[in-house]
Amino acid sequence: MTELTMQLDDDVFSALRRAPDEFIREMRLAAAIHWYERGEISQEKAAQISNLDRTDFLLALSRRGENAFVVDFDDLKKEMERG
Repeated sequence: MTELTMQLDDDVFSALRRAPDEFIREMRLAAAIHWYERGEISQEKAAQISNLDRTDFLLALSRRGENAFVVDFDDLKKEMERG
């Protein structure tokens, strides 16, 4: 497993009113949502990145008003043309 280290000034946490561990949780979830919505990763991988199970990841998407299912309309159109 790879460990990443990020150095931030302490005033970042006070400005956001977040403890470092809460900041990390939010950052992991934000990154996972970003990559999932861009279609770069699956729901399962996004859940793993956000350190949640798949159900909790979907619930987090819902709480944030994000789309739970990403649809590539070009792929959808191709599938419909084949049918």
